[in-house]
Amino acid sequence: MMMNTTLDQLRGLKLVSMAQALQEQMQQSGISAMSFEERLALLVDREVHGRQDRRCAKLLKTARLKYPQAMIEDLDCRASRGIDRATVMSLTLGPWVSSGHTVLITGPTGVGKSWLGCALAQHACRQGHSAFYQRVPRLGEELRIRHANGTFTRWLDILKNTDVLVLDDWGLVGMDAQTRTDLLEMIDDRAGRKATVITSQLPIEHWHEWIGDATVADAMLDRIMQNHHRLTLTGESLRKARPSQKREENQG
Repeated sequence: MMMNTTLDQLRGLKLVSMAQALQEQMQQSGISAMSFEERLALLVDREVHGRQDRRCAKLLKTARLKYPQAMIEDLDCRASRGIDRATVMSLTLGPWVSSGHTVLITGPTGVGKSWLGCALAQHACRQGHSAFYQRVPRLGEELRIRHANGTFTRWLDILKNTDVLVLDDWGLVGMDAQTRTDLLEMIDDRAGRKATVITSQLPIEHWHEWIGDATVADAMLDRIMQNHHRLTLTGESLRKARPSQKREENQG
């Protein structure tokens, strides 16, 4: 009876993982051989890890990543893809998020740019950072809706304080004047403060022309290129490779 009260009190204090661990300890026959301090340490450790897991799950849900299961540890670094594992790992271990750096991922279609961008954001979430994924081709529509319903300023403020912003498919479609101005605001708010990941199949030397307005392009690229890391992917489309790989596996 007393133990049930203790479990209820732990749940009331939102120590859910600790309560679950205590229940498990009660069912273990050899647990009495451990000292009180050892058992308490196990309970606290379970609660700490449980909270970390729940926070990570919440951050990933908010991030809305295109590839939420993408993990940097699973990165394919074959020479044909042009990915330097040392460079990528230095990013994951370095302070690019806390220092507000920009990561530019370019390469032809289908080589895994979006996956890599999501993997970097997913890794940041596992480290306790917030993230958000946005496809640039849909940005104009998103902005028009938010201007119309009065949520634009609030959304801009949320993005301003998000630790990692992934802008996917940069340069894929053209922008109108309003989208261009709003995008500059987003970039300016984050420059040097919060990290941004940009993926694009358009070579960087063509970005100025794509942005359109020379003055806005100068201002935007000046902020993007400040403290940036560049990853250039190469090789054939992974989307084309998958069917042939599947056939080989079936034949093997």
